Amino acid sequence: MIGHGFMGVAHSQAWRVAPRFFDLPARPVMSVLVGRDAGSASAAAQRLGWESSSDDWREVVARPDIDLVDICSPGDSHAEIAIAALRAGKHVLCEKPLANTVAEAEAMSEAASVAASRGVYAMVGFSYRRVPAITFARDLIRAGRIGTLRRVQAAYLQDWLVDENGPMTWRLDKDRAGSGSLGDIGAHAVDAVQFITGQTFEQVSGALETFVRERPLLAEGIGLGGTPSTERGVVTVDDAAYFTARLSGGAVATVEATRFATGRKNAFRLEFSGSRGAVSFDLERMNELEFYDGDDPAGEQGFRRILVTEPEHPYAGAWWPTGHGLGYEHAFSHQVRDLLVDIAAGRQPEPSFADGLQVQRVLDAVETSAANGSGWTRA
Repeated sequence: MIGHGFMGVAHSQAWRVAPRFFDLPARPVMSVLVGRDAGSASAAAQRLGWESSSDDWREVVARPDIDLVDICSPGDSHAEIAIAALRAGKHVLCEKPLANTVAEAEAMSEAASVAASRGVYAMVGFSYRRVPAITFARDLIRAGRIGTLRRVQAAYLQDWLVDENGPMTWRLDKDRAGSGSLGDIGAHAVDAVQFITGQTFEQVSGALETFVRERPLLAEGIGLGGTPSTERGVVTVDDAAYFTARLSGGAVATVEATRFATGRKNAFRLEFSGSRGAVSFDLERMNELEFYDGDDPAGEQGFRRILVTEPEHPYAGAWWPTGHGLGYEHAFSHQVRDLLVDIAAGRQPEPSFADGLQVQRVLDAVETSAANGSGWTRA
C-alpha cells in the first residue's frame, strides 16, 4: 500500500478485516507500506498491521513477491504509480478520483486495458458503491420499482473548511489534488448516480466558487499536522461546486459538492424520483433507505424507512445480527471482498479505470463550463 494518511488507515482496516468476515478466494498478506518518510512509514506500518515499510515505491512495485498495489497517495502521484505497477504485472486498487487530469486518466485507462489482456486488473476505489443501502437503491431502481427515472438530486456536504483560518493542506493545492470539492467529494456523487441509475452524465452546466483564497501555512509545509506560521498560502482549488446535468436515459440532475456546508459533517444525500416512486438516502443515516411506492393506496402513500441490515440486503449477511448497523469503514471491506473475488474469477472488477476515466471527463466538463461560462458542456 502506498500512502498512509486518512485513506491509508481506512484501506488498512479493510485489508485486516475482510478476510475475517468474508470467505475470500485468496488470503491477502499485508506485506509492505510505503511512505515518503522512512520513519513515519515504519511507525504507520507497525500501527496499521503491515509486515514492513519502505520509502521507495519504485523498488516495492518491482518486487516479485508483490501481487497487488493499493494506491492511497495524493492524486498527483496516481498515474505514475498505477502505470508502473500495471506494467510490472501487479493488480492495482487506486483511490478516487482516478487522476488529476483527463490526460492522466486516459493513460491509466489504456495501461489497465493492456494489463487486463494479460489477466492483470485495476479498480478505482469509489467505496460508496459498497454501502449496502446504496447498492440496494441500485437494485430497486434497476428493477423498475420507481418507474421511469426523471429527476436526480445529489449533494455531498461537509464543513471541515468553514474556519477561514484553518491551515493549508495538500487538498487545497491544485497541483497535488487536481481540484477541490469537485474532485474530492463531487466525484463520489457522479459515480454513485451513474452506478445507481445505469445512466451516464452526458451534458453538464456548472459553477465553481472559492470562498477563502488564502490560508495559514504550517511550519512544516502543506499538511494536516504541524504549527501554523505567519505566512499564508494561496488556495488554488474550488471550495464549492454546483452543476446541473442531463443523463443518458433522459433524466435531469442537480449536484452540489462543498466542504463549506456549516453543520454538515459527512452528509452525502441522494434522491431519485421516477414515474412510479422515489428513493432517498443520506450517508449520515447510512443504514437506512427511504422508499416511496406510488402503487400504494392513495391513503397510505408516503416515504417509508427501510433498515438495510437484513441478511437479504447487499453485504449485510456477512456481519452482525439483524438491526445491528454498519459504519463508514465497512464499505472498504466490501471493496476488498469484491476486488479479490473478481480477480480470482478472472473478470474485470468494477468500477474499472475506464469508469474512473468517464467520471474524470464529467469533472473536467464541469470545470470547463464554470471557467468559460459556456452553459451546457458535453462530458
